Parts: sequence; C-alpha cells; structure tokens
Amino acid sequence: MALTVKQRFFLAILVLAFPLSAISGDPDIISDFVVPMGVNNTLLDGNFFTFTGMRPLINSDPPTNFTVTKATMAEFPALNGQSVSYAVLQKPAGSVNPPHTHPRATELLFLTYGVLEVGFVDTTNKLFTQRLQAGDIFAFPKGLVHYQFNCAENDFAVAVSAFGSAAAGTVSVPSTVLATGIDDEILTQSFKTDVYTIQKLKAGFPPKA
Repeated sequence: MALTVKQRFFLAILVLAFPLSAISGDPDIISDFVVPMGVNNTLLDGNFFTFTGMRPLINSDPPTNFTVTKATMAEFPALNGQSVSYAVLQKPAGSVNPPHTHPRATELLFLTYGVLEVGFVDTTNKLFTQRLQAGDIFAFPKGLVHYQFNCAENDFAVAVSAFGSAAAGTVSVPSTVLATGIDDEILTQSFKTDVYTIQKLKAGFPPKA
C-alpha cells in the first residue's frame, strides 16, 4: 500500500535522525548544550528542545514554487553546539535548486517523494551525477558545488536534508558571481564570452543590498 505524504515525511525524519558530528564543521562544546544568553538555565524544559516549524508541511498542498524550510541554529537555538540541522525541500515539476555550496557541512539528502537529478563537482572538476527515486539517499560532500533538479514533467518532489553543522551556510554560485558587483570584464574573460551576455545574465540577479 502506498504511503501517504504524512507517512513519507515522518519516515524521512526517522531515517535521518542520527548524529552527524563525525562530519561536522562546528566546534566541540564542553557542556551538554548551549543555553542562549539571557536565558535562565533552570527554567528550560522540553519546549526549548522542540521545533514546531515543520508542522505546516504535514498537510500542505503540493508546492507551486521551490521552497526550503529550515531547522538550523537560527530557527532552532537548541541546535547550537549540536552539529546537526535539517532542511525540507519542496520542488514543483521542472524546478531547480541552482548550483551552491555548504561551506561548513556535508549534506545528506533523503528523497521521500518524486524523482530528482542531482550532482556535484569535486576539486578536480569531475562531475558526479545521479537520478534519484523516492527512498534514495545521496551525499553531497562538504564545500563542493552541487545542485538538484526535479526532472519530472507533472509531479513534485520532496526531500529532507541533514547537515553535519547547526549552521551549514549556503553560498549560491549564480548570485555570488552575478550579483555581487564583480566587474563585467573580469566575468567576460573568466567565462570566455562577451559583455552583452554577462549583462543579460546579471539582469536576472539584482545586486545584493
């Protein structure tokens, strides 16, 4: 019998719920957990260690835009010092998560629904690709440029990613290159193209504030 979206989601959480400290980019802590500044340690209870931000996903409609719902140290302070975080990726048909890196963590992606084409490039410029189906797990090594693409024509995809850091960081390659003010001539020579092409590409990435 086919699993419901709710069952697939909780299966993903169950499978990925294990320590990732061995591949962590976070410093070790000498206490059990880190209490936020200004918070009385004696007043902490189970609520501090509970994140409810994923609840809306359980009964949500299929995604119409590529969305990422995160549970990192920024959203879930209890993760500070724990060397782990999560993200749920919802991808409509034909959507892409553009080339990017996570400088402080390996990403372990578990596809819970749909199909995805994924890949990463290592430091020798070798491209590793794979077509995933629901139930597959794929590892994106720490710091390497990678992407995901929902190659289905008429169906969405849902994946849960675990990171070996409470703050893995995300650096988008397109926006970093095209929206940070790097001179057109430098980009023209780097990509062996013309200024017109570079400016057309930049038009799709407004300058960062």
